[in-house]
Amino acid sequence: MFRTFTVESLRVILLGTNDRSRMAGSCRDGWRGVPVFLRAFVIALLLIAVPASGLLAQDDAAGEKNSDSKPAAKNDGPAKPPTDPNVVIGEDGKPIENPFPRRFPAPELDGGHGWLNTSGEITLKDLRGKVVLIDFWTYCCINCMHVLPDLHYLEQKYPNELVVIGCHSAKFDNEKDTEAIRQAIVRYEIEHPVINDADMIVWRKFQASAWPTIVLLDPEGNFCGYVSGEGNRELLDGVIQKVIAWHKAKGTLDTTPVRFDLERDRVPSGPLKYPGKLLADEAGKRLFISDSNHNRIVVSSLDGKLLEVIGSGRIGSKDGSYAEAQFDHPQGMALAGNRLFVADTENHQLRVIDLAAKTVSTLAGTGEQARFRATGGPLRTTALNSPWDLTVVGDTLFVAMAGPHQIWSHKLGSDSIGVFSGSGREDILDGPHGMAALAQPSGIVSDGKSLFVADSEGSAVRQISIDPKGDVTTLVGSHDLPNGRSLFTFGDVDAVGNEARLQHPLGVLLDGQTLFVADAYNHKIKAVDLKTRQTTTLLGDGGMGKKIDPVELHEPAGMAIAGKRLFIADTNNHRIVEYSLESKAAREFTVEGLAAPQLDREAAPAVTLGSGQPTIETEGQVLAAGEEVTVEVALQIPDGYKLNDLAPVRARFSVEGEQSVVDAESLSGSHKAAVTENVARFPLKLTGEAGRASVKLALIYSYCRGGTGGLCKIHTARWTLPITTAADGKTMLKLKTDMPK
Repeated sequence: MFRTFTVESLRVILLGTNDRSRMAGSCRDGWRGVPVFLRAFVIALLLIAVPASGLLAQDDAAGEKNSDSKPAAKNDGPAKPPTDPNVVIGEDGKPIENPFPRRFPAPELDGGHGWLNTSGEITLKDLRGKVVLIDFWTYCCINCMHVLPDLHYLEQKYPNELVVIGCHSAKFDNEKDTEAIRQAIVRYEIEHPVINDADMIVWRKFQASAWPTIVLLDPEGNFCGYVSGEGNRELLDGVIQKVIAWHKAKGTLDTTPVRFDLERDRVPSGPLKYPGKLLADEAGKRLFISDSNHNRIVVSSLDGKLLEVIGSGRIGSKDGSYAEAQFDHPQGMALAGNRLFVADTENHQLRVIDLAAKTVSTLAGTGEQARFRATGGPLRTTALNSPWDLTVVGDTLFVAMAGPHQIWSHKLGSDSIGVFSGSGREDILDGPHGMAALAQPSGIVSDGKSLFVADSEGSAVRQISIDPKGDVTTLVGSHDLPNGRSLFTFGDVDAVGNEARLQHPLGVLLDGQTLFVADAYNHKIKAVDLKTRQTTTLLGDGGMGKKIDPVELHEPAGMAIAGKRLFIADTNNHRIVEYSLESKAAREFTVEGLAAPQLDREAAPAVTLGSGQPTIETEGQVLAAGEEVTVEVALQIPDGYKLNDLAPVRARFSVEGEQSVVDAESLSGSHKAAVTENVARFPLKLTGEAGRASVKLALIYSYCRGGTGGLCKIHTARWTLPITTAADGKTMLKLKTDMPK
């Protein structure tokens, strides 16, 4: 997390803009990596100039560009062609200034270890005509997770003008693996292409220095600027609007729709999808499973019989019955009597399940993410920030609040929630509650005197006194290293105390004097002796895998115990592993009768006629009544491109007014065409009645550089077909698309 006027001013120098960017929620100090000569230049400039205020421009309250003191010019007739290359005339005849006059050509995107969420490499040439955001991220980082909803919002708002490219520049060794990134893309439901920048080559080309950092490129491939941290949706939205307006007026904006082949389409859905946390109720003979990416809680008997499914499976925050309730990627749980508390992580809420009444309600949170260093307040009016795990000690619910790097607490029955431990600084620093620093706490358990916390970004296990006047200490892993180096000290070393090394642990579980740790990025379960602080490997060989004998794991995130049976949420393998602490035997724990949620599947992308789109007019056609006419369409493809073999060619028919000649079957839904050598064929079924109809046909196809290039463009061709049916009519109708721009 950082906020420095020097870095902000550096951005102003590069970009020539006049509004302050909000910099918050970054995982790494942004001043690091800035060349020394630029630091000196910035500081010198600050001594002689009024402090400039930010990276990207925003509209003022009136929605117009601020100027020093000049009034707006009167509109006395048609605008004269501008002589300034940074001024163009908009559709309304008014001049539009280039929001980034000091832009410069961006470096290429090559140097990675491959592309994901797309069928091939993407170059800056492919992106010409599009506004581009490059998101430098690493999938362990909570701030990077918080940026994803903002990027999704912008992608939805500007579907034909904006392309987002994720550049995954890993922090942890495990995150450099392409398969690990693929799993994160599917788990986080990312819908844009991602580069595996394992060697940080692209990172260095763009001089990124913090996770997350978002870089803006204009449609001509120029670097415009960047912003680090989270909470910049409105800022980016305003800037994108300005860039779109400028390049639309200039004629350099390409609004051709694009298509990517997503990783999620290659992953079959099973009974569980990225299960996050587990909770065993030995007395009640129940196992609770947070089926995180199915957005529900599964309740099973300890012998594998399905007892309840809590939640519809749809993303949302609706309260109500088990069937009605909605969650958004729930994680940790805690049981108190007949109440099951749930960390509803991506809703930024705490939910409570009444196991007797079979209802779900909201305990705390507004549904909006709290900003940095909120302190707490009334339950339903206090915003939370990514609650990840829970534990109940006596009459207090403790919350591992990953977003602000703190532990929060709520006294059951009260109306308040607030910070219990942690300053909010992201680091591994021991000391009193208010001064100690944590790093994305993701697992929590207690022995009644202390809280044991998996501090994931610091690759450490912390021991936190429940006494409000107590201290925070580090049980496993490094701590109190200068300049935040504890955040980058990780590995896979079984040793004593601070000499041991973990890699992004996500879960902890207490069994007597043994603390089990889900060492996620080492794909292991480790055991810590609380008396000696000795850490040893219990399960896993350090590599991702899915064997049962010997046990292999893939980023395990949670555990539960009932007697001598250890249950493990083997998250990326979409399964629960049961391990006997006595016999040392393992098996996959399955829940009989459990299936994926049966949600209404989204239909194939609609082929619509759309207003304002060009329609190819055709002469009247006489077709054979009562026959199935073959419509044959020659697909025009621009030079240098080929038809995308991975995307079906689809067509949709509709008619104007009442008619009786086209069979209703042809008018329902879209139809997949058979394609041979860029010619698409599909049937048009006619009734046996003679008559006339005005048939509208829309056809959509995708083409890519090389046929399976990373960025594929979509073209829709539309025709109006006046047809007459007769007994001696044709059974073949030949058409040709227009040429995509």
